[in-house]
Amino acid sequence: MSAKAISEQTGKEFLYKHICTSVNVQNRFRYATVTAETDWDHLTREHPWLLTEQLVVKPDQLIKRRGKLGLVGINLDLQGVKQWISTRLMRETTVGKAKGVLKNFLIEPFVPHTQEEEFYVCIYATREGDYVLFHHEGGVEVGDVDAKAQKLMVAVDDKLTEDQVTEQLLIHVPDDKKEVLSSFIVGLFNLYEDLYFTYLEINPLVVTQDGVYILDMAAKIDATADFICKAKWGDVEFPPPFGREAYPEEAYIADLDAKSGASLKLTLLNPRGRIWTMVAGGGASVVYSDTICDLGGVDELANYGEYSGAPSEQQTYDYAKTILSLMTREKHPDGKVLIIGGSIANFTNVAATFKGIVRAIKDYQGPLKEHEVTIFVRRGGPNYQEGLRVMGEVGKTTGIPIHVFGTETHMTAIVGMALGHRPIPNQPPMAAHTANFLLNASNNAVTPATTRTASFSETKTNDVSPAKKSKAGLPAAKATTLFSKHTKAIVWGMQTRAVQGMLDFDYVCSRDEPSVAAMVYPFTGDHKQKFYWGHKEILLPVYKNMADATKKHPEVDVLISFASLRSAFDSTLEAMNYPQIHTIAIIAEGIPEAQTRKMIKMADEKGVTIIGPATVGGIKPGCFKIGNTGGMLDNILASKLYRPGSVAYVSRSGGMSNELNNIISRTTDGVYEGVAIGGDRYPGSTFMDHVLRYQDTPGIKMIVVLGEIGGTEEYKICQGIREGRITKPVVCWCIGTCATMFASEVQFGHAGACANQASETAVAKNQALRDAGAFVPKSFDELGDVIRTVYDELVANGTIIPAQEVPPPTVPMDYSWARELGLIRKPASFMTSICDERGQELIYAGMPITEVFKEEMGLGGVLGLLWFQRRLPRYACQFIEMCLMVTADHGPAVSGAHNTIVCARAGKDLISSLTSGLLTIGDRFGGALDAAAKQFSKAFDSGMLPMEFVNKMKKDGKLIMGIGHRVKSINNPDMRVQILKDFVKQHFPSTQLLDYALDVEKITTSKKPNLILNVDGFIGVSFVDLLRTCGGFTRDEADEFVEIGALNGIFVLGRSMGFIGHYLDQKRLKQGLYRHPWDDISYVLPEHMSM
Repeated sequence: MSAKAISEQTGKEFLYKHICTSVNVQNRFRYATVTAETDWDHLTREHPWLLTEQLVVKPDQLIKRRGKLGLVGINLDLQGVKQWISTRLMRETTVGKAKGVLKNFLIEPFVPHTQEEEFYVCIYATREGDYVLFHHEGGVEVGDVDAKAQKLMVAVDDKLTEDQVTEQLLIHVPDDKKEVLSSFIVGLFNLYEDLYFTYLEINPLVVTQDGVYILDMAAKIDATADFICKAKWGDVEFPPPFGREAYPEEAYIADLDAKSGASLKLTLLNPRGRIWTMVAGGGASVVYSDTICDLGGVDELANYGEYSGAPSEQQTYDYAKTILSLMTREKHPDGKVLIIGGSIANFTNVAATFKGIVRAIKDYQGPLKEHEVTIFVRRGGPNYQEGLRVMGEVGKTTGIPIHVFGTETHMTAIVGMALGHRPIPNQPPMAAHTANFLLNASNNAVTPATTRTASFSETKTNDVSPAKKSKAGLPAAKATTLFSKHTKAIVWGMQTRAVQGMLDFDYVCSRDEPSVAAMVYPFTGDHKQKFYWGHKEILLPVYKNMADATKKHPEVDVLISFASLRSAFDSTLEAMNYPQIHTIAIIAEGIPEAQTRKMIKMADEKGVTIIGPATVGGIKPGCFKIGNTGGMLDNILASKLYRPGSVAYVSRSGGMSNELNNIISRTTDGVYEGVAIGGDRYPGSTFMDHVLRYQDTPGIKMIVVLGEIGGTEEYKICQGIREGRITKPVVCWCIGTCATMFASEVQFGHAGACANQASETAVAKNQALRDAGAFVPKSFDELGDVIRTVYDELVANGTIIPAQEVPPPTVPMDYSWARELGLIRKPASFMTSICDERGQELIYAGMPITEVFKEEMGLGGVLGLLWFQRRLPRYACQFIEMCLMVTADHGPAVSGAHNTIVCARAGKDLISSLTSGLLTIGDRFGGALDAAAKQFSKAFDSGMLPMEFVNKMKKDGKLIMGIGHRVKSINNPDMRVQILKDFVKQHFPSTQLLDYALDVEKITTSKKPNLILNVDGFIGVSFVDLLRTCGGFTRDEADEFVEIGALNGIFVLGRSMGFIGHYLDQKRLKQGLYRHPWDDISYVLPEHMSM
């Protein structure tokens, strides 16, 4: 949601910190907060004025009209404040219908003043601009300010001046106070704009000779502007409405939501309730709540929430387990029901999200059975058949009653079943599998003839009606027809799945060419991107900027913007500078309202139609679809969206628009056009904009509107019907009727779904539409029946003449989706058994990375997991780490370090220099670990005595790997070997091979003192002892690791540290190109060459 209420303390803090005005604002930052945990001695030390001044105290918990409710203590000393709070703190209080506990109080200095010094000021946002309300009589008895106050509307992008304030607002104010008030109100308005307030009310505002005092304040800010205002806001805490507690589970889900690209919402209404919901989609979540309340379940409804925007399996699991945890804490005598509902998804993989829910159900199967929970499921969308299958399976395996339904069942029918108002079908009809729609079952591979693309009731028309030329000085008129069979679009953003979906839709609609002309993606250079056009592969151009894309494709008149919420504003303003763009769809959710209003203003001036923000887009069957609208091909074919019908709709919700596609296809001849205008408070185009387009389009015979709580746009439809501007039948239903039944305010999934006054409630709007002559059902449950009745009447009177169906062309299924559905299999190109990065958390050989750190496994433990797929004993991990330490470096003279240094001094990069050094590792340098392990193991295992082994190697003319050192000897021992030997002897269970190697060393050093067991040989033989005796490996497994070269990896890994050190050292010392000196080279040339 966007507009969120903040506490009075937070609002005043913002004002005191950031207001710019010449007026003296008194009592800045003079407030103290009291809770049950407050230490009064500490509080008075922090705010010494509490001891010396008269005070005012009040609860700071979003309670309106505190003065009239007796919730303000005035002109008290500190002792009086303590007594006043003590009688109210942690006590339950009723405010209107809401019952809540008073737990947060605000203390401020008392300001002596007269009634004549009290004023009222309020600023609030609307679509066209911001209203400033002012009344010269403020205070508790201000009354109906909408009727009494002076009003001034500041249009979007306009500035408020002191002259405007004085002339239009301060009419009844004494002259001596006008200058102060005008300066303060202008400063307040600038603060309101700069800090992205959406509502700011001060009552009373007291003006005395000393300056201005802010006595009471209420405010809301646009929470989506956090990325702009974070530096000024800091960390803002949004308190819950009075009467509803702030639960830690709500905060947990809010945190998940903030970290996710998906939308996750949870509001607890009654934790003891028996009806719980887990609904996909912002619009659908409201519809389910409405239906539960309509059927008498309001007092038992436990929660409101939604998950949408393609959450991952893990995110859905986290969300589901939170709900299941909450609902299995207290038993209910009648048992409990869980409604897992949703509309038909546009792009969310239903199977993936359901797998997350199934995991949670399995984890909580015991408590769910103990609390007698029955689960009802209804869902549609991509791969929903597999999702429903796994949900049904978990019911059978766990014994939990789970009733599963798909798109063949009306969306809210499961609510009636759950509440006992309608029977549960024994065996619901199963919809066809996704694959049945996409794979051509016949042997004939020929594409069917071109399908009918005109409406059932319309003669063919191909061209988009251009924006009409407007008279000079007036805004440009917008097009009546937004899309045709020849519409071409640019897609902003690398959204390949959405683009492929559009091309597949084009193909089944028998378009001659793809609707996407190009893509714009600023983060790469110009290139081509591969897509499918039916069976054939095609290339679409991708440009770095809009200028190049529009120049190369002058035929494009639609932009589909997948820009992020941070960049959507700038990219949209840029797009509107190209006159060829007539329609822009903005998909992003969470664009600040102030930015949206600026986009709307510019679009109105230029005659551009904006669909969105926060939308899935729209669809014109047989012609064009925006992005992911309509879902996958199975839904497009099932809802007959490949050819036009006679019914046009407009909705706020994207998911509910797909549900309307389903309902309309089942009750009429299908959809002619459908638009989801978006869930934000200020959509770029309104219900009325599209209803009037539909009214003026001959092929559209009836109109369906799915309105919503919040805003007043639906009243314009009422006015249009009354005035005769709208003559076609309008079927309309506003969702959100449940809001009036809740004790405290609930912000629904869409940012605009919140009623700020009685006229904005869904109940009031539905009644107004009914009174105006629209066809309004009694509930969403009956929407389909009303649509069918109106349609049948139009068919009966000859307005609609249904046409014969023509089958669409078949489209091959993408490989990735066919694999997802389990229709095909293919051997993998790679196999891995050590690491898995696909889930929520990185896993090393079956161990989550968090566990690796929790158990302090260290580098040795990680190496054990990744190299040996074992959790090694602690001593083994320590030994590995010691080996890495002792092999890290052995000076610059050895061949590997030498190569690295020479390479670094030749100006090569780190990777090249390191590689140069590593390439020298082999049997002669560093790579003797494997060879030593193999030689000594073979000799020991064959029963050869140490002397026999030495003699055999001499006889065969072979070196004993791991024996010998250029510098170290029996008289000058290698301390690295000594350190390792001490550790191994102390910690290893057995050292048979090491003992054997030491016996060999006694023989070799008796011949020559430097023929010692060197560090490579020692690590090699000790590692064999470790693998054979630590208890984690069979003998065959231990030998296999030696054979495949695992031990040399120790030297490679360890010495890489040293080589990198030498590289950095040379760079730090700024050493130049190395050239070997002549006097260190012996030039030995053949005699005939030297003469």
